[in-house]
Amino acid sequence: RCRRVRPFIEAALPESGAEVLPSFEKIPGIPPPVGDHSHLAPPGPLLKVSPSSLQCESGYLVPNKNMGYGISGDGTLSPMQYLTNILGSKVYDLAYESPLQLASKLSGSWGVNVWLKREDLQPVFSFKLRGAYNMMAKLPKEQLERGVICSSAGNHAQGVALSAQRLGCHAVIVMPVTTPEIKWKSVERLGATVVLTGDSYDEAQAYAKNRAFEEGRTFIPPFDHPDIIAGQGTIGMEIVKQVKGGPVEAIFVPVGGGGLIAGIAVYVKRVCPEVKIIGVEPFDANAMTLSLHHDRRVALDNVGGFADGVAVKVVGEETFRLCRELVDGVVLVSRDAICASIKDMFEEKRSILEPAGALALAGAEAYCKYYGVKGKNIVAVTSGANMNFDRLRLVTELANVGRRREAVLATYMPEERGSFKRFCELVSLLRI
Repeated sequence: RCRRVRPFIEAALPESGAEVLPSFEKIPGIPPPVGDHSHLAPPGPLLKVSPSSLQCESGYLVPNKNMGYGISGDGTLSPMQYLTNILGSKVYDLAYESPLQLASKLSGSWGVNVWLKREDLQPVFSFKLRGAYNMMAKLPKEQLERGVICSSAGNHAQGVALSAQRLGCHAVIVMPVTTPEIKWKSVERLGATVVLTGDSYDEAQAYAKNRAFEEGRTFIPPFDHPDIIAGQGTIGMEIVKQVKGGPVEAIFVPVGGGGLIAGIAVYVKRVCPEVKIIGVEPFDANAMTLSLHHDRRVALDNVGGFADGVAVKVVGEETFRLCRELVDGVVLVSRDAICASIKDMFEEKRSILEPAGALALAGAEAYCKYYGVKGKNIVAVTSGANMNFDRLRLVTELANVGRRREAVLATYMPEERGSFKRFCELVSLLRI
């Protein structure tokens, strides 16, 4: 077993230092989106916190202390209704039942059976297709004829575009002007109308909601909707059906807004309650971890963008309601660890995951090493493979740092004679 180090967690904020934000995004002059979105309005204001206000060792399971106290009755659907919706989901009209593959090299290295749920093999190389199609396929014909709209700079956009193509409706995808050309062109090739506007996701979303109201389109949210959650929950149903070689110890799931982990948890915890559902977030994008710690949704004052697929400042209200009851906890990992897992996946399956897609794998490894887990079945959801090619150099450089085979040093050196010599003398003592 590895040596356990007592974690240091600090997430309490003094009242004088807490900044309260409006509970629901209200943009002057912009009406609410089409459809019933009353479930998005939380009962109180959001507390604004910093990602660095919570610190712990990588691999430590930040526990969900409220787990098991019962899901609040003010949600959209009951657990049984979610279960029924998952079993009757329409996602397989378009999505695949992705394979659950044994990672033999990683299994031998970690000492556990590592199973990869390959959502990166979906038609748009991401799980997001499931939720988008499940929601859109349930819309009445007259709503589909008026069209749909969403705001996204990544995988959700492609999921909505492909779903619209299949259902024969028109989709408008609103993306920030900073979106890489390769991403918006891939959406455009699927037949959707791409609108580039705003310097940030929030500005793009405001435009999308305003246009949805003006044109009567249905706004397709990325995670906080029961049909989106149920669509993602089909992944949990497949894992339960596909796993072999004994019971599963834990399923590791990347967390952004919470739609994926909420959907998986609501199914797995009802069918196999002994299986741990563990979320994984980057240290600098830990909105769900802090929300569970404070027992309320919080807003991050800043968010790291390396794993852009999970770079979310505020988790969904419905997703938080479900995660609060059903998720065992969250593991935090560094950017270097994510890069190391991208490299591991390439060496294992010759597939290149995006940073968010490798997040669960990084969390699973850190957790197993921290707690000395051996001989168990571990599942990691590889959620996406839409990697920007120009980021591969950075990933390559940081992968060995994540494995502690290399180190990155930063120093300030005075511009005077002998400085570099003294620096070399100091570094030589470190034996690197």
